[in-house]
This record gives sequence, structure tokens and C-alpha cells, in this order.
Amino acid sequence: MSFRIVLTPKAGRHLNSIYDYIAREASPGIAQRFTDTIVDHIGKLSDYPRRGSPRDDLRPCTRTITFRRRVTITYVVEDAAVVILGLYYGGQDFETLVREDQSG
Repeated sequence: MSFRIVLTPKAGRHLNSIYDYIAREASPGIAQRFTDTIVDHIGKLSDYPRRGSPRDDLRPCTRTITFRRRVTITYVVEDAAVVILGLYYGGQDFETLVREDQSG
């Protein structure tokens, strides 16, 4: 069974922010290649949705995977979809940010 990948609006904003940061610090071409590769990495979850680490301590049913040790991706697996909740770049304290999103 192949799962559908769904990017929440927040995750989409996170991806755009990563692009903007890299485009500003390096170049738009590098930013595009990096974010395209993130999207490809996320796409692999359609076949292996439970390959990430369970992180119920952050939010019920949440899982995380990393990308190139620079991006932490948080998601939940639903009936037929993998819902991407957020993409946290670099040194962001993603654990605190995910918990704040849950409480606020």
C-alpha cells in the first residue's frame, strides 16, 4: 500500500523558509536543489511511513526523520496518508516548537 503525502500549511511555510534562508546565504539554485531533495526524501515515506522514530513525547502518534543531519521532519501516519507537520532546519529546538504548536 502506498500512502499519500500531505504537507500541512505550516510545513509548507517551513520548506519555503528553508529555501529563502539558503537562497539568501548561498544562491537560489542551491536552495532549489536542497529543498527539492528534501521533498524527494519526504516522498519515500509513501512506501515506508513508519521508518521514522516514534516521538509520542512530543505529540501523540508523531514520528521524526532527519535529512542530511540538518533538517528534522515531523509527521503522523493516518489511514492512507503521511501528514508532514513541520520541517526544522539547523539548530532549531524543534522539540520545544512542536510542543508549543500542540499547546497553542
